[in-house]
Amino acid sequence: MHPTRRTLLAATGLATTGGLLTLPNLARGQAALTPIKFSLDWAFQGPQAPYLLALERGYFREEGLDVSIDRGFGAGDVPVKVASGAYQFGVGDISAVMRLRLTQPGTDLICPFILAQGSPLSAMTLRRTGIRTPKDLEGKRLAAPETDGGRQFFPAFARATGIDLAKITWITVTPPLREPMLARGDADAITGFETSGVFSLRALNIPQSDIVVMRYSNFGVALLSTGLQVRKSYAEANPRVVTGMIRAIIRGHADAWAEPDAAIAALVRRDPTAPAALEKERLIANFEFLRTPEVLSGGYGNLPMERVQASIETIRTAFAIPATLAAADFYTPAYLPAAEQLRVV
Repeated sequence: MHPTRRTLLAATGLATTGGLLTLPNLARGQAALTPIKFSLDWAFQGPQAPYLLALERGYFREEGLDVSIDRGFGAGDVPVKVASGAYQFGVGDISAVMRLRLTQPGTDLICPFILAQGSPLSAMTLRRTGIRTPKDLEGKRLAAPETDGGRQFFPAFARATGIDLAKITWITVTPPLREPMLARGDADAITGFETSGVFSLRALNIPQSDIVVMRYSNFGVALLSTGLQVRKSYAEANPRVVTGMIRAIIRGHADAWAEPDAAIAALVRRDPTAPAALEKERLIANFEFLRTPEVLSGGYGNLPMERVQASIETIRTAFAIPATLAAADFYTPAYLPAAEQLRVV
């Protein structure tokens, strides 16, 4: 039996008129805040700024949450930290969570909120390499961290485009070295989020016109992207906390869209070395994957289970995983706040 918004509210004694809309005011009256460790998916860059803005503006505290935010090291890094209990929540590419659930059935990670229905996973190279199509990557050196989402799900891209994986040479690097390896010619291509790779190459004085991007989704790879990750056992025991996290994250992103300079200011306060102008461009570019037609028309909860299941099946097929996973056992929208709080303007 899957939880519904009504049963989750009843479990916490909040199934009253107004429902979840009353939670922020209720949280303000609480004496103690719930401590939360929250892992982002990557370094402190433009796409991570909305979370920092939400933190600075007290949106988590209004939900009764004392949140500490740490950087991440790629899609494969986040679910491991959350599954272990080291972090209560993480945010990152949910394909890694799906794969973990498929290959380790005892793992109880779920996704109560999918922020990015568009996927920025890409292979990126420079024009001087002569690589123009996915098949041109055969025989080449690709640099990425092992936990990088683009690397982890390259097999799905390879399957869709006919790439022979045996002809790919991987160079394992730390996140800060990925783009410099390509810029120096020590690698022929890199993988990762387009918003990370392209703008980091530009920060190395690579002109936009010299960068070649092969976005996985443009080649028929059906994947969703960034979502909130939490253990099912924790979510069921703390439904108000889960909903509060979602609401604060949405508010942070709404503010960042309306006030990108404020979001970047919060980022620079966290990391004074961040190039503000470039990170603002990166932030705005990332909204392409969040503000999709479906989300603009129906809000963040406007995601049919069929799309979630298609993403799961893409991973199963790419990695030849015999286990199955039902979308409803992974994506649990019952924790979402009220519909009016999911609207995107």
